[in-house]
Amino acid sequence: MLIIIATNRAQEIQDFITPLKQMNDAEIAIVQTGAITLEKVKSESPTFVIVDEGLADFEPLALVNEIVKINAMINTAVVSPLNHDDFHEASEGLGVLAPIPTAPKGEDGIQLAELFARFI
Repeated sequence: MLIIIATNRAQEIQDFITPLKQMNDAEIAIVQTGAITLEKVKSESPTFVIVDEGLADFEPLALVNEIVKINAMINTAVVSPLNHDDFHEASEGLGVLAPIPTAPKGEDGIQLAELFARFI
C-alpha cells in the first residue's frame, strides 16, 4: 500500500509520519511538490495521499482537486488550519477523509493510521 506524503517539512513532522510507516504493508513516498505528487498519482496509483501546507506550487485543496481528476478513488487527508465546519465547507465534494492539524504530532499520525486502516 503506497502512501504519498506531499510535504517540504518531513523532518519536522517525523513523529506524525512514524505511525503511518508502521501500518501493515505501508510504503511511504515523501515528495516535495504538487507536481511530483501528481506524477506519482498517475504512475503509481497510491492508496492514500496526505497533502501538507506550504508546497511551492499548490495549495492543499487545489492539489486534492487535481488528484481527484486523475483518480477519484484515491483517499486523501489534508493539513489545514481551518476548524472542522470551515474545513468541511472548503473541501466539500473533494472526498477528503480528514483534516490534519498544522503541527501534527504522533497522536495525529496514530489517528490517521487508524482511519486509513478502515479503508484497506
